[in-house]
Amino acid sequence: MEREKLIRIARGDKPAAVLLKNANLVNVFTGEVYLTDIAIRRSRIVGLGDGYEAEQVIDLDGKYVAPGYIDAHVHIESSMCTPREFAKAVLPRGVTSVVTDPHEIANVLGLEGISFMLEQAKYGSLSMYVMASSCVPSTHMATAGANLEADDIRHLLNNDWVIGLAEVMNYPGVIMGDKLVLDKLEAFEGSVIDGHAPGLTGKALNAYVAAGVRSDHECTTVEEAREKLRLGMTIFIREATNARNLEALLPLVTPENSHHICFCTDDRQPADLLDQGSIDYMVRVAIQHGIDPVRAIQMGTINTARYFGLHDRGAITIGRRADLFIFSDLYNPVPEIVYRGGYRVAENGKMLPLEEVRRPIQLRNTMNIDWDAVDFTIPANGTRARVIGSIPDQLVTEHRILDVKQVDGCAVADVERDILKMAVIERHRATGNIGKGFIQGIGLKRGAIAGTVAHDHHNLVVIGADDESMMTAAREVARIGGGLVAVDGTQVLAALPLPVAGLMSEAPIGEVRAGMDNLLNAARELGSPLHDPYMAMSFMALEVIPSLKLTDQGLVDVETFEQVDLFVG
Repeated sequence: MEREKLIRIARGDKPAAVLLKNANLVNVFTGEVYLTDIAIRRSRIVGLGDGYEAEQVIDLDGKYVAPGYIDAHVHIESSMCTPREFAKAVLPRGVTSVVTDPHEIANVLGLEGISFMLEQAKYGSLSMYVMASSCVPSTHMATAGANLEADDIRHLLNNDWVIGLAEVMNYPGVIMGDKLVLDKLEAFEGSVIDGHAPGLTGKALNAYVAAGVRSDHECTTVEEAREKLRLGMTIFIREATNARNLEALLPLVTPENSHHICFCTDDRQPADLLDQGSIDYMVRVAIQHGIDPVRAIQMGTINTARYFGLHDRGAITIGRRADLFIFSDLYNPVPEIVYRGGYRVAENGKMLPLEEVRRPIQLRNTMNIDWDAVDFTIPANGTRARVIGSIPDQLVTEHRILDVKQVDGCAVADVERDILKMAVIERHRATGNIGKGFIQGIGLKRGAIAGTVAHDHHNLVVIGADDESMMTAAREVARIGGGLVAVDGTQVLAALPLPVAGLMSEAPIGEVRAGMDNLLNAARELGSPLHDPYMAMSFMALEVIPSLKLTDQGLVDVETFEQVDLFVG
């Protein structure tokens, strides 16, 4: 009996499989760091202290050992890689578990997409827990590829790897008591329910918390986060590719409140994952900004484990999983060796060879467009228009009202003022829907960029300086089966095919990153100064983050939660 064997090893009567000797253990329970030995049997830690023997003894000579990191909230699809390729990017960084919301693929393929993600994670090298997607579609003001109600997702709780309800983005629906939203909250009563409430405050926030929502990852200021902490919410500090909130929120952290703060990456693209890292990067930045090293590690490990009820991980102690990493500098924790489930899986930033069971991906085509309805012309029904104001490194936008350039009775892009044309083309059901508007802050001087990565409905988004380039870009995205492109006139400058639901590639993450680099270089050639204009573009159609967004159904004023006209006079 396995339990009996573990007890005998813990007593010291039998040798362990692996013994890490002379380890400086980072104890996330007590906040201490001290020298000890760590005995491991299969996937579990079975002994701490002197006097243990093992089949394999590794003398760490005083190196530090910390529990494996846990990402509190991540959309794996945003890496543009399947879960197994994503794992190869984060495991060498010490991230041994993630809590993911697969609502990106769910908005394209519904339950088929969620099942695909769960199947991909089976027997993989990374522990992947799933939060059932709560908002598919996010709202009624965009057309997604699926519609999931409470009865559709309730049965997911029968899966051991599904642990709660993912970010409830339709916060206006919660506050106003929308029955369909409340049905989902009722279905997951007693489970973890994550939130998504950018800028919510006062009585509206009270109502949101009263509904049972327990976390938020959308805070951008210390004041906003502190108000939510005071109501008992757990704050996930986020450092994504296009939403960099870490440094702004670190002043929030104190010894008194840090136990209610976790780290998450939300949406992070290949270059940032490979060059900077994941939760490990956030921990290092936190330490550089004066956060105690053990406290920073706690926010990336035990805090997250406790919030989600993952009591078998998040700490190095008897009976917990041997998910851990070894490093040399407490003030600059760079994982050198990573163990997951008691097995060494990575060294010096590289995955070790492992056997994988790979199955062919069989998902239906997701590019269904009524091309006869695609027309980027905007009749000038006024002189002033609502313009989306893109803000660098933020998901929120400004609601600007500007004079628009007119030619032959049509409103057109004005590159001199960085006012570009934007369109969202419905691509799931060939409805012919196309939303058209203007955006400022992307910076293109010519050409167009386009893609099917467009949170959360993932329709085809195009931003461009002229209609010809926009049409070329849209057609090319469809031709490659979904993905991202950069074009100039009729010339395609760069393209990254993402044939898995128009969101992901089966290629190694290094190849996806190279393709992304080509796209970013092409976008810079076209004039965009942004760190990642594609990530920025992907959120310009998300109608649950203030202030002004564009979907296939038209402009959405997120503050009033209603569709609005493009022209104001």
